[in-house]
Amino acid sequence: MKTCDILVTNGVVVTMDRSHGIIENGAVAISGDRIAGIGPAAQFLDCHALKTIDAQGGIIMPGLINTHTHAAMTCFRGLADDMELMTWLNDHIFPAEANLDYQKVHAGTLLACAEMILSGTTCFADMYLFEDAVAEAAKAAGVRAVVGEVLYDFPSPCYGLIEQGFAYTENLIRKWQGDPLVTVAVEPHSPYLCAPELLIRAGQLSESYNIPLIIHVAETQSEIATIRERYGKSPIAHLASLGVLSPRLLACHCVAVSEPDIDLLVHNQVKVSHNPESNMKLASGIAPVPLLLNAGVCVSLGTDGCTSNNNMDMFSEMDTAAKIHKVNCMDPTVMDAQTVLKMATIDAARALGMEQSIGSLEVGKKADMIVIDTRKPHLTPMYNVYSHLVYAAGGHDVAASIIGGRLVMENRRLLTLDVEKIMADVNQIAEGVESGGK
Repeated sequence: MKTCDILVTNGVVVTMDRSHGIIENGAVAISGDRIAGIGPAAQFLDCHALKTIDAQGGIIMPGLINTHTHAAMTCFRGLADDMELMTWLNDHIFPAEANLDYQKVHAGTLLACAEMILSGTTCFADMYLFEDAVAEAAKAAGVRAVVGEVLYDFPSPCYGLIEQGFAYTENLIRKWQGDPLVTVAVEPHSPYLCAPELLIRAGQLSESYNIPLIIHVAETQSEIATIRERYGKSPIAHLASLGVLSPRLLACHCVAVSEPDIDLLVHNQVKVSHNPESNMKLASGIAPVPLLLNAGVCVSLGTDGCTSNNNMDMFSEMDTAAKIHKVNCMDPTVMDAQTVLKMATIDAARALGMEQSIGSLEVGKKADMIVIDTRKPHLTPMYNVYSHLVYAAGGHDVAASIIGGRLVMENRRLLTLDVEKIMADVNQIAEGVESGGK
């Protein structure tokens, strides 16, 4: 290769491709928004690059993919901690969200994008209110995003009645169709907040546009009891009876699922987003992820929102995901580091239907990648790169981030966002939340 736009070199390249290729002293060349070449660094010595990034012996890897969050909830970080889910949701979160508007969601999402870039996330899937503001903020930050307006039975602060919610979603689809960074999904909140007719219509809309359908499901035992009382079925079986289960569906949480539920997920090729830190904090339980993986379900990782997790660091989420299942199963061999890293990269891309373009470092794919600075005491020595990334590294170790061929962070400095202004804007929003005003 003679020329490229960006050359990332002198690092351990972790490809996360099918062969699990690792190049000890490797390089990745980028042209436009795509990966143009991968190989030993020596192969690129004669390559003329407009920009060269020296990984200095660190790790060059795909950017992490957060498959479930509510980005603008950064505005409410720490607002209502140490409560069970329904008290937290009904008595604190929904009332706070009633005062949200486009500008507040935009500001909160910019803060989330700053946090995600700084901790190695290059793509996130969002479910929240005023999602056009989320899309605009992600676009401005240069972060890849899957966005979907939350749909539920009661009136929304964004669109009002549900009929307008579907119109809002279709307008999002039309506005962002073909955008290089933003993808739109259809996102009903959950079986307990969505009538069967709403869920069926959401599934049909997802099918007609061939876009993801994302929903909270089987998150708690109380949800299981509620759906059984209403419909005589588990939440998964309820969705199956409505014809909603499909390969396009990303089911978030799946904490309380039975073997028959897992069989339905497998049969319908449903994907799952595992959110262990949120599930722990709300005492929702531990999803049976080892059983899901053994059954062949594609399982990805998400942080959930900053009110049920308090951070958006996917490195922390990987570490938690690996360890919680080891102790839950009393088996140190389950959820090995390589499996967990897949859940945050290529399997996360698969969960969003984007595995052909992101999730691994391969020629022709979108250039979404990060560089980890390993010149630190807690990352010395390094015997196994997968182990290091899951058990030792943190978001603070990310030195550079490239999304769609665009350098968005270099030497821990954000290049697309004014983080001081963003923090000031969100602090001003927080003052209003504390005072109970708008």
